[in-house]
Amino acid sequence: MNILILGSGGREHAFAWKISQSPLCDSLFVAPGNAGTAGVATNLPISYNDFNAIAEAVIAHKIELVIVGPEEPLVNGIVDYFEVNENLSHIKIIGPNKAGAQLEGSKDFSKAFMQKYGIPTASSKTFTAETLEIGLEYLEAHSLPIVLKADGLAAGKGVIIAEKLPEAETAFREMLLDKKFGDAGSKVVVEQFLKGIELSVFVLTDGEHYKILPEAKDYKRIGENDTGLNTGGMGAVSPVTFADANFLRKVEEKVVKPTLHGLKEEGIKYVGFIFIGLMNIKGEPYVIEYNVRMGDPETEVVIPRIQSDLAMLMASTAKGTLNDFEIQISPQVAVTTVVVSGGYPGDYEKGKVISGSEKVEDVYLYHAGTTFNDNSEIVTNGGRVMALTGLANSLENAVHKSQRAAQVVQYEGKYFRHDIGVDLIRYND
Repeated sequence: MNILILGSGGREHAFAWKISQSPLCDSLFVAPGNAGTAGVATNLPISYNDFNAIAEAVIAHKIELVIVGPEEPLVNGIVDYFEVNENLSHIKIIGPNKAGAQLEGSKDFSKAFMQKYGIPTASSKTFTAETLEIGLEYLEAHSLPIVLKADGLAAGKGVIIAEKLPEAETAFREMLLDKKFGDAGSKVVVEQFLKGIELSVFVLTDGEHYKILPEAKDYKRIGENDTGLNTGGMGAVSPVTFADANFLRKVEEKVVKPTLHGLKEEGIKYVGFIFIGLMNIKGEPYVIEYNVRMGDPETEVVIPRIQSDLAMLMASTAKGTLNDFEIQISPQVAVTTVVVSGGYPGDYEKGKVISGSEKVEDVYLYHAGTTFNDNSEIVTNGGRVMALTGLANSLENAVHKSQRAAQVVQYEGKYFRHDIGVDLIRYND
């Protein structure tokens, strides 16, 4: 089987690394890929939002299965594009159609969906520029802190947690009137703040059946002890200490099953991943958000724990035979530390030569923001540069492996957090 993965991050390198090991995979392509995927697949210099170029590549390389990594092409309707194109409609694709992708593409849609199908979540109301004054009155009457979310995709930056009313009012006006997040902020969801411990649960569905993949906890803030600006993710851990079997059973009954039932009721044929961002509040799950793809860097701790053939798992999902597939999960602990460019998540420079990666031992090294320069050297090409995943029998050893590897990789301006997973070690104590 010839397989194409769309995307260029650590998530896509993790997919490619695992799929390349499968006897089911004849040829593997990644578009556009990075310096890491180049080692296990053929990179195609195509944007994952250029549907016409993707279609040409799929036909030229006789692709039979497409796996969509990021959310943007899904929200933009790549699955629908394939379905209506007679040259592509027979090709299997992992990812929801445009209707299903609204779960991530529209916060307003996802909140209304959760409320309709009784899925536990924070109370909320949605406002537009036309209802600005009503929204300001709502803010004034609401308890603090309060959460403001841009309705559409905002590259992970469209969420503001306001501790004080003036801060909330300013952010509300900036989003609706000043278009701080562009069209993504044409609607703003104002939401109750939930206090608890955050984690993510990942579901894979073929439209009828589902499998729950290993859960994970990621670390969003740039600074130690969860301080500073939000990022795309500075590290992750799987499994999650505070998500015991009883809690995960509640997630399945109260969240996963009602979500899949709701999609069917809405007439949405959903094939692919559902990322469920959760808050554990005194042992009860509350949904913060849905994503319609795997998380990054969570994928870099989930994939190493999946012992089954990933290409076969993806093929079973695409064919609708997921129920017949038994997923084998490693009981070991995975911890990934992300090394980032100096200045991230603000302004940062690209093109810094990376050294030391060949000296990294006993971890899985996933490239994210990397490419090759004219001298064929691996250089930085993004804010998040690499994810280094340690797999061990204990959380402490997995943390140690990951952190040690993060110290070995070198480039100008390198930064990483030294406390990934440490809070969970303390939680165990």
